[in-house]
Amino acid sequence: MEIIFEADSGLDRSVAKVTTHPDEKEQWGHIEKAIGSSEKKMVVINAKNNRNVQILLSSIAVIESEDRMCSVRVITGEMFLLNKRLKVAEESLDSSLFVKINNQTIINTSYIKEFSSTDNARIKVLLTDQSSYFVSRFYIKNFRRNLS
Repeated sequence: MEIIFEADSGLDRSVAKVTTHPDEKEQWGHIEKAIGSSEKKMVVINAKNNRNVQILLSSIAVIESEDRMCSVRVITGEMFLLNKRLKVAEESLDSSLFVKINNQTIINTSYIKEFSSTDNARIKVLLTDQSSYFVSRFYIKNFRRNLS
């Protein structure tokens, strides 16, 4: 099978268009599975030994801003550093999986256990690892839109 890549600026960044011959229609499931299994990774710094490590985006629970860098916590509790500002990190993440909840924090929506409203029109989010974060008033609409 020959593979040809073409760019189409009319497509959204999160869309991949695959064109095949009509006789190959029974292979579409295999092709979709292969493309879907190639998950994105992020290069972070292991603070213990200052080495670059690749981690799966789906394993990231929280990204928090710390000056000109970010701390990245995976769901197992391990902490890493990301040598980017939070704004730059946010642009490289899948917006359907990650949501910014305040000026310093981005969380993975797949690890949200529960959330409830609190005083001062904020929302308290509890993750599956029992850590909690607050959604500021400014980000509530975006938070609700991503969860619906």
